Amino acid sequence: MTAEEILEGKVLLIDKPLKWSSFQAVNKLKYVLKNQLNLPKKFKIGHAGTLDPLATGLLIICTGKFTKRITEIQAQAKEYTGTIVLGATTPSYDLETEVDATFPTEHISEALILETTKQFIGEIDQKPPVFSAIKKDGKRLYEHARAGEEVEIQSRKTTIHEFEITRIQLPEVDFRVTCSKGTYIRSLAFDFGLALQSGGHLSALRRTKIGDYSVENGVTPDDFEKSLLDEI
Repeated sequence: MTAEEILEGKVLLIDKPLKWSSFQAVNKLKYVLKNQLNLPKKFKIGHAGTLDPLATGLLIICTGKFTKRITEIQAQAKEYTGTIVLGATTPSYDLETEVDATFPTEHISEALILETTKQFIGEIDQKPPVFSAIKKDGKRLYEHARAGEEVEIQSRKTTIHEFEITRIQLPEVDFRVTCSKGTYIRSLAFDFGLALQSGGHLSALRRTKIGDYSVENGVTPDDFEKSLLDEI
């Protein structure tokens, strides 16, 4: 990989590690590319679709003229795998916050779980989590949430193309989902628990595909650095 290629434009597939923010991943690549390839202090680089720190998987990073394709890439269908824990909710709908309520799960059977997934296929109304980066009244929702402020969140239309259950070992349920841009899998986990007359939150999430791009072809930021050093 050369400085000319990066400045001209590249699409880099990164497998974002757990607890890294998307911003951290971009900054790591920016630092590595700048220092190893002697790039100018400012060059075009950005990512196509944020991943929460507690999610892993495909983060697409674009450089040069390919930064113009970010909006187009973000608009493509996405695939995720993960785990929903039934019988409990958290304010953030994932493990970022502590369990705030517990619910019965004795009535939940494999048949009920499989039947309930059908309610979520197609276009659905979904409320983003209160712990999200969406702006309301000039502040991000998570800022309102951390300040203990009540905020009215508008539901939005999103599309679930596939919702496949891959393992059931209550209270855990593993899944694979393909969905449209703007879908919150944390909200899906919460709503799924509700539909089962229980509670639910996300305990693991991995983005595996965006359009035709797959995490199988991605590398971690550290491995990206190593491979770049090997080339030089």
